[in-house]
Amino acid sequence: MTTQIGTIFAVTPQMRNLLIMLGAIAVILVLVILLFGGKSPFMRFMNFFLEENGGQGAGAPPTREGRYSRRPAREDEQTQKKTSEPIVEMATLVRKSDDRLRVIESTGQQKLLDEYYELQFVTRKGQKLKIECSREAYEKIPFNQQGSLTYKRNTLVKFKYYEDTIYNN
Repeated sequence: MTTQIGTIFAVTPQMRNLLIMLGAIAVILVLVILLFGGKSPFMRFMNFFLEENGGQGAGAPPTREGRYSRRPAREDEQTQKKTSEPIVEMATLVRKSDDRLRVIESTGQQKLLDEYYELQFVTRKGQKLKIECSREAYEKIPFNQQGSLTYKRNTLVKFKYYEDTIYNN
């Protein structure tokens, strides 16, 4: 009886090598996660030497941008604020863009699918904002009209100018 149990759990040399390789891979993955995780002491120590401070010297506090920041595509474009609170800024509409799929049935009936409307504003500080809106707001807001732009997470809430107030429906 013991010989049958022994043959069931017998490990061939190939199986032993496979288990050793799997164990080594698991240990290496755990070490990589522990050493190179974002908030590990090892990474903080390495960042001290690797951080590019722009000529500030070792030991100087890191710049506001930090090492992993993404710079805008062009220097005149600012990064758009992304917050859950509504933001109000004085802005001027400079561009409208839309993306629509128009489907025409054999009966002559037309449908618009996947409608997307976007307005591009320029603030007083020169920042370009791309704001998503409804079709009604897209059609009603006039070009080169300066007004009070209220938006929340890149979505239009309202645009108030001298003659009218347009809400995103």
